[in-house]
Amino acid sequence: MSEREGKFRIAILGGGPSCLFVLKRLVDLKSSFEVDIFEKKKEVGPGMPYSQEGANREHITNVSDNEIPVIATSIEKWIETLGEPTLKKFGIDADYFNQYKVLPRLFFGKYLKAQFKLLLEEARDNGITVRVHMGSNIVDVIDDPDTGLVKVVTDELGIEEFNSVIICTGHNWPRKNEGKVEGFYDSPYPPSKLAIKINHPVAIKGSSLTAFDAVRTLARSNGKFVKDDNDKLVYVGDEGSEKFKIVMHSRNGLLPAIRFHLREPRLSPDSLLTKEQVEQNRKENGGFLSLDFVFEENFKKGFRNKDKAFYSRIKDMSLEAFVDEMMAMREKKEPFQLFREEYEEAEKSIENRKSIFWKEMLAELSYTINYPAKYFSAEDMLRLKKVLMPLIAVVIAFVPQDSCDELFALYDAGRLEIVSVGSDSTVEPLEKGGAVYKYEDEQGKSHAIRFKTYVDCAGQPHLPYEALPFKSLLAKRSVSQAVLKFKSGDEAEKCVREGIKEVIQNAVGEYFLMVPGIAINDHFQIVNEYGIDNERIFIMAVPYISGYNPDYSGLDFSEQASQCIVEKLSQVLQDPPFAARDSSGLVKECDNSNSF
Repeated sequence: MSEREGKFRIAILGGGPSCLFVLKRLVDLKSSFEVDIFEKKKEVGPGMPYSQEGANREHITNVSDNEIPVIATSIEKWIETLGEPTLKKFGIDADYFNQYKVLPRLFFGKYLKAQFKLLLEEARDNGITVRVHMGSNIVDVIDDPDTGLVKVVTDELGIEEFNSVIICTGHNWPRKNEGKVEGFYDSPYPPSKLAIKINHPVAIKGSSLTAFDAVRTLARSNGKFVKDDNDKLVYVGDEGSEKFKIVMHSRNGLLPAIRFHLREPRLSPDSLLTKEQVEQNRKENGGFLSLDFVFEENFKKGFRNKDKAFYSRIKDMSLEAFVDEMMAMREKKEPFQLFREEYEEAEKSIENRKSIFWKEMLAELSYTINYPAKYFSAEDMLRLKKVLMPLIAVVIAFVPQDSCDELFALYDAGRLEIVSVGSDSTVEPLEKGGAVYKYEDEQGKSHAIRFKTYVDCAGQPHLPYEALPFKSLLAKRSVSQAVLKFKSGDEAEKCVREGIKEVIQNAVGEYFLMVPGIAINDHFQIVNEYGIDNERIFIMAVPYISGYNPDYSGLDFSEQASQCIVEKLSQVLQDPPFAARDSSGLVKECDNSNSF
């Protein structure tokens, strides 16, 4: 057994925000363990979204200081330690900064890097050894149940053995056609690749924050934003980019909602269903957690006392009826008319410090669904994806006002067009360059339009089981395909007739729905092909667990998932020889949460 001075060894793969939250919780433990962090880049903290891998100078966060889970210190306090050159570089005025302001993403990345340094200092003060391996490429992860150890294979260090491994490798944007087809981009990241001069229309798939990232970069590469005599932001195209235009293909022609004042700036774990609630509902529902139950408990009930008029309006609505009404309110208006109206509504919300409560509650519903989703029936997961997720995706993006101002300027200059497409639209790459976008409009007319430049901005793809990069875990069946059982065989057979290829049947005739990625338990431990939880390997790398975590929400997700993981690790560390002892010499108890 490879141990150093008998200490429990923990490896964290990836040094981004998820690693930060895991490290924070580990540092708070008083146990005999060591931590090795493996990061392929040359810095730890920012991860993809807040480094040059995911942002340029023009990109901003969609969260403010008061909405960010506490790490080591607040942004407001951290800014006080910075010199004038750094603040000036990012356009930050310390005298006017407050906790409600959004920030340049690269600046926020510097904050995360500083937090990492503070956590390392705190770990040292607590007697915890943390080794950080920069520029370290993980080749494989090999589980060894016989020894109870996990081997981490790297290009630089060879094989290292650990008692526990936590996979925090973050985003992954696979390249399928990019690099092979000229003008075809499988994602907008890193955004530096979109800093190109263009004199033709550009097709963008999606209207999410990912799409807004691409818009901000492309616009600056082909013109500039300036204020006119009335202090209004306008867009002026460059010479040589007269035909530059962005054509944004949006599902149902909708743009995302805009940042408003949040009554509860940080989503609270207190809003999650308790373990007892989940177990009781499963007992009453054939072993499944009911999506309708979650909708009633974690959405509708929240309005009883806080917005009685809205509660009276929706109290008898089914999930489908509610979504239909909310979407109809949006779809009946021209996209930019609705966008301007919501902008004004959001401005009033911020000015009056009054939430748009139904949107805030929808964000909370999304948050609460994420963790117990593995207990849904296949039917409810299909409903979730078809019915609720399209509304959630639109409403809880919370676009920063600065991004809205730029979209208005582009639209008013005739440089931005919104095209409504359905979920059945397709994009075909062309050998000679670019792509053909095929879709039906709202009148049922078919379109097939060629673009010389195409950017897929649909967001982080949900990667399949086979995409897990650690091939020994796949080869040894240490991991398993994430599946959900059908409650009704008739419903499953109907799905088969409808051509849903993800429906499978086992040897005894039970039907299951394959969902993206690998199976995990409530503590984010991997599960093998026999349904046995692995006590040594945890994963919170969102692209590979999205089947059981259908809506992961950035830093909130990292905070909650890290809690689930470290609570489980703390139980192991309480056992001899790794137990931490208080001043009386007794083994300390861990306050484990009962929430999912």
